[in-house]
Amino acid sequence: MNLASHAEARFEEAAALRRVRSVPLAHLSIEVGHLYFEDLRAGAGHLRSYFAHLRPWVTAATEITARDLPVRTPRISTCFLVDDYFGPVTSPARTIPDLLEAAAAAGLTIDYVARESGCALADGVPVASLVEERIVADPPPDTNGSRPPVTETGWLCNGQRSPATRPAPAMDSIAAWRPPAQNAANRHSVFVDVELWKDGPERRVWSCAYLAAVWQLLRLGLLRYQGEVVATPRSWHGPLPDRWDELPTIWQVNPKAAPFTAYRSISVLPGRFLTTEHAVRTILDQVALDSVVVEDVLARGRREGLALPPEPTARIDYVFVG
Repeated sequence: MNLASHAEARFEEAAALRRVRSVPLAHLSIEVGHLYFEDLRAGAGHLRSYFAHLRPWVTAATEITARDLPVRTPRISTCFLVDDYFGPVTSPARTIPDLLEAAAAAGLTIDYVARESGCALADGVPVASLVEERIVADPPPDTNGSRPPVTETGWLCNGQRSPATRPAPAMDSIAAWRPPAQNAANRHSVFVDVELWKDGPERRVWSCAYLAAVWQLLRLGLLRYQGEVVATPRSWHGPLPDRWDELPTIWQVNPKAAPFTAYRSISVLPGRFLTTEHAVRTILDQVALDSVVVEDVLARGRREGLALPPEPTARIDYVFVG
């Protein structure tokens, strides 16, 4: 008897028996903003100008998606990410009304408001650490193991770094400089080296790019904790609180909204986010997602007539404005 085949069959059977909770899925999630606190504190006039500038692009993305879907009325939701992780403390009771009113004045409806700190810790679940555990670094050709792993350094790249240069003793040869090289480069390399975190005296501080990568996975409904959904959207009733951590990780503002999680996502963002989102895609290319969760989403898409690529980065689009 072939023991390897027998072990493989047993593994497949175990994977097939494992169950994960499904999430409701819209056809498209549109991010209509990811602003820092200095943007939010600039005043209602600044926010109205911002949303008025974005609205034509959001409208175009909505129309293009509706045209390409095999349904008459696509399920589309909008979301806005608030930086409560790096930004100074500003009361939601003061910030949120200006935000929602400015969007409404521009003709935009924000269905969900999410907190960036929830991409690190959501409802007691260490979401950022869950994704870290699934990072499988992409080693460049001829790697000799001298480079420390990403779990030690907190840095992830898409190829081969330049060798470090140190002062050499007299008469010793100095190692020649080599340029960095992107793995699977198309003619020329575009090398990206991303800082994922810094370990401080009190806590690990996750980078903006890393939290944005977690944010994209949440929007695509691809994260689970012990089979359960992570960061379920919740409603809020009554006056807004003074502390951001009193709000749900994902607050469903519009009770009639399509689901927060979606088969595809698009982010309409200011141009300054381009480098961050390039880093996001570099990170996501090296995250090994739960195959059961991925297949669940793909199978549901097929039942709706959607041919979805398995790679999450192939289901994420952007519009950079200004």
